[in-house]
Amino acid sequence: MRKPGIIKIDKIVLECKDPVELSDFYIKLLGWEKGYDNNDFIIIGSETGNIDIGFQKNTDFIAPKWPDVEGEQQMMLHLDFCVAASEHQEWVEYAIYCGAKKADFQYSKDWTVMIDPEGHPFCIDPS
Repeated sequence: MRKPGIIKIDKIVLECKDPVELSDFYIKLLGWEKGYDNNDFIIIGSETGNIDIGFQKNTDFIAPKWPDVEGEQQMMLHLDFCVAASEHQEWVEYAIYCGAKKADFQYSKDWTVMIDPEGHPFCIDPS
């Protein structure tokens, strides 16, 4: 069977207990704007419009363990944010100011693993 046309990722959706709080964190961190909001599902997007992030309410959400622990909730995905190498540490500090935590365990000194307010890991990657 022939692959039909073009397909693209429209948005990444994060499950969370509080979509309002988590979307507000990412709006502050990224400087993006809220595009859709019904309290249980919120979408934010950048000026470029390349990709959106959605936040979907899940009252049973369990934050993943970082790093992975056998028998515990595993990470399903993480977000990588690229920043100027000269601003890497400043972005780490700003993420903490916005409400993130620096993960206790770091795989590499080349990037920084952070944890958002609901426990999702994300990376700040100097490019």
